[in-house]
Amino acid sequence: MKPLPVTQETEQKLFFHNYARLPIAVTHGEGVWLVSDKGIRYLDMIAGIGVNALGYGDNRLVEAISNQAAKLIHASNLFMMHPQFELAEKLLELSGLSKVFFANSGTEAIEAAIKMARKWAGQFRVPEKKKVLSLSNCFHGRTYGAMSLTAKAKYVDGFEPLLPETGMIGFNDIADLEAKVSDKTAAVFVEVIQGEGGIHRISQPFIDRLKELREQYNFLIVADEIQAGCGRTGTFFSYTPLNAEPDLVCLAKPLGGGLPLSAVIGSEKVADVLSYGNHGTTFGGNPVACAAGIAMINAIREDNLMENAKTIGKYMNDELQKLAAKHSRILEIRQYGLMIGITVNKEAKYYVGKALEKQVLVNATSVNVIRLLPPLTISREDAQHCITTLDEIFTEEDAE
Repeated sequence: MKPLPVTQETEQKLFFHNYARLPIAVTHGEGVWLVSDKGIRYLDMIAGIGVNALGYGDNRLVEAISNQAAKLIHASNLFMMHPQFELAEKLLELSGLSKVFFANSGTEAIEAAIKMARKWAGQFRVPEKKKVLSLSNCFHGRTYGAMSLTAKAKYVDGFEPLLPETGMIGFNDIADLEAKVSDKTAAVFVEVIQGEGGIHRISQPFIDRLKELREQYNFLIVADEIQAGCGRTGTFFSYTPLNAEPDLVCLAKPLGGGLPLSAVIGSEKVADVLSYGNHGTTFGGNPVACAAGIAMINAIREDNLMENAKTIGKYMNDELQKLAAKHSRILEIRQYGLMIGITVNKEAKYYVGKALEKQVLVNATSVNVIRLLPPLTISREDAQHCITTLDEIFTEEDAE
């Protein structure tokens, strides 16, 4: 049978229409570059939406995946497997927490954390202690519980009713926080840095007050580190500089080095919340994915990639601030390591298209924010290539 052409027309015939795919078919990657089936190289400032922390073709990652696949691809969680144990040990060492649960994706980690929070709250025999809260403008995933916490119209319209006893607190709004939490609260989910929401960070006063209210009302703080974690902001967890002290931490995206893997890490407070059969997954903690996760963490440490995220992130921020002074269409730059948002005065998807024409891949989020999530391996030269391209786009637009 002749293979179908990999085109947008074929895509429309084969798949549900839930992805607005870019009009390129990629075949492989080289460092921080993606290569199309036409041989065109694209500077990848998206990194698989924050997944490919090591870029493309890292030999340590490839070797770890290949070696483990040759030994054991899957056995299920009926068995103990060495890669799971080693990766769990690393995550507990990095976090200082007590227990790990492995799943396959960020939204699965959020769902597990919701269940853990409800189960934990149930031990107090207070029937009303079920409320699970999140912050406005957040994004936690697209399955039902995660979507209920996200609650943006574009994600939830047509899928109601949502999960009962969920609600939302105004982002960085301490008065609203004080009004919303109570002894009926089971958990508050927070992205310390909102990625889909436009690269916004929680304020220190908000975190401090949240911790005080946790002491008063006895609820859990759940940190969603799915996009901001694993070194992207210059520390392994984005909550560390704010001393957020979460009870549960959700990791995914880069954790599996490109393979499906997520984790929920819990403190001693929730260490015994689950019992046999309460929760599970057939594929979660797959040994190949865990071997990739071990290689990914080792590479981040060996290559000082968290320091690189700080250094190159600051360099890009400095250069982008110069662009903002030059081009009035740029309204604000927000940068935390290699998590960068450029607020513009029109829909950001316009600039996504213009950058694509110049073989640079950027992303649009929160309507008018250009989002940059490059691999943590990016060099100053490649970062400058992105800056120069953006400068060209804004200069050409100014001339129109």
